[in-house]
Amino acid sequence: MSQGYEFYMTRADEAAAEAEAAALDNVRDRALRAEATWRGLADQARAVAMERAKVEKEKAVQREAALD
Repeated sequence: MSQGYEFYMTRADEAAAEAEAAALDNVRDRALRAEATWRGLADQARAVAMERAKVEKEKAVQREAALD
């Protein structure tokens, strides 16, 4: 199963909470880096899903045009 936007955003929120609770600077920094990475992956997953939907819509229009 491919990981989707919701999965990545959940991990990002968990990392943000970890950063908020961290007492040590290095732990906070690591959590903030993880949060940024997870959010980047979420953005990428959303972009891929949107592009996939766009392509599917275009294909459906082409199939419909071919039937006419």
